[in-house]
Amino acid sequence: MFTGIVEELGAVRAIKVGSRVATLEIDAAVTVEGTDVGGSIAVNGVCLTVVDRRPGGFTFEVGPETLSRTALARLAAGDPVNLERPLRFGGALGGHLVLGHVDGVGTVDAVTRVESTARVRITLPGRELEPLLIPQGSVAVDGVSLTVAALGDLSFEVMLIPHTLAVTTLGRLTPGQATNIEVDVIGKYLARSLALRGTT
Repeated sequence: MFTGIVEELGAVRAIKVGSRVATLEIDAAVTVEGTDVGGSIAVNGVCLTVVDRRPGGFTFEVGPETLSRTALARLAAGDPVNLERPLRFGGALGGHLVLGHVDGVGTVDAVTRVESTARVRITLPGRELEPLLIPQGSVAVDGVSLTVAALGDLSFEVMLIPHTLAVTTLGRLTPGQATNIEVDVIGKYLARSLALRGTT
């Protein structure tokens, strides 16, 4: 489990997509500390297991389902990625509860700069996520904990402050770019419970 507070910007060293599994090599510094083989790291909001660790980064294996459900397959060598280690018991929950299980791949529709901030509109991949987003609710975009600023038809908007623009990949967003979307887990459990009771 994560919080959506990015610890550092890593960089893709290499990505090799095979017939069954992809190998993703990431250069990192901060998140290497205290992370061993078998540990988890959120890479652009996707929870991945470390299969190899070196002083300057990690290697992950990414299965076909993860490749099809996330934007990781679109990464290329040199691309920056948001990295976060798992939440530790007793640690500060600065963002919101993020599982690292992507609900869908959204598409950046517009990026509007407002002085030192930015307003970003993201199109959802389908209607199924619409009921799980609420104004002023939480959403993770590429692993970054954000607040929903507005809802549109099959879309939502977020505001990005200068700090977020500077220390995450969101400062590099451009229209047409794919983003990993994870909606609030509390909303997902509530929707599932109501569906099983036949009240939705």
